[in-house]
Amino acid sequence: MKKIIAMLLALSLVLAFAGCASEKPAETTAAPETTAAPEVTEAPEVTEEVPDTSETGPAEAEGTVMTHAEYVAADLESAVCVETYVQATQSWWNNQITVYAQSEDGAYFIYNMECSEENATKLVPGAKIRVTGYKSEWSGEVEIVDGTFELLEGSYIAEPTDVTELLGTDALIEHQNEKVTFTGMTVEAANEAGDAFLYNWDGSGAAGTDSDLYFNASVGGNTYTFVIEYYLCNETTEAYQTVTNLKVGDTIDMEGFLYWYNGSQPHITSVVVK
Repeated sequence: MKKIIAMLLALSLVLAFAGCASEKPAETTAAPETTAAPEVTEAPEVTEEVPDTSETGPAEAEGTVMTHAEYVAADLESAVCVETYVQATQSWWNNQITVYAQSEDGAYFIYNMECSEENATKLVPGAKIRVTGYKSEWSGEVEIVDGTFELLEGSYIAEPTDVTELLGTDALIEHQNEKVTFTGMTVEAANEAGDAFLYNWDGSGAAGTDSDLYFNASVGGNTYTFVIEYYLCNETTEAYQTVTNLKVGDTIDMEGFLYWYNGSQPHITSVVVK
């Protein structure tokens, strides 16, 4: 009996020891060290200054004024800027005026330049102007279009050049738009009916209307056409009245501007019957 009890006590001790040996303390894992995220600050907005690339108008006057030779060499439709002197103007209308201008180095035809009615009265012969616009061509006539102007100090009246001997030659165009004279010419018939002049180029006009006058005159056996431009010299001027009284065979001297239309077609401002 004692042996059995002793055995039972021994077994209890073994079981108790085994139970203690199997217990394992709970495993602990240290929390990983965390680093606070850096504070993010919003980058300041950078505004890049972009140059204005919108289309600009004609060449600015300051620093870009052309000589006449530079104007002649400039491409058609390019911006131009010239300083020149008014020699005559056509009638002002609709805030526009057409100017015949000339400097010591050459001449310009400035078509429908922007101009108020008040400023039109200041564009007297001799007035100096700085014009910006675009070089253009119409039927051989080289001109400045879409122009604006500034009045400057100064005055100049061009002396006309006698180009009678250049009629019919290639050299005549070198004097385009200049103030010129034609001397010792003979009035020729303007049509088959023998009229000395026509109202408009085809005779479609009439007295008392805004009609240009077309007439022919010859020299050296060749005949050329000349025009009294109504808006330059209307029926109240001596030039207009003189042409309406011409007779075929009259000898005349003329002065005007060497306008071009598919060849020379001068705008005449003075006619004197010899």
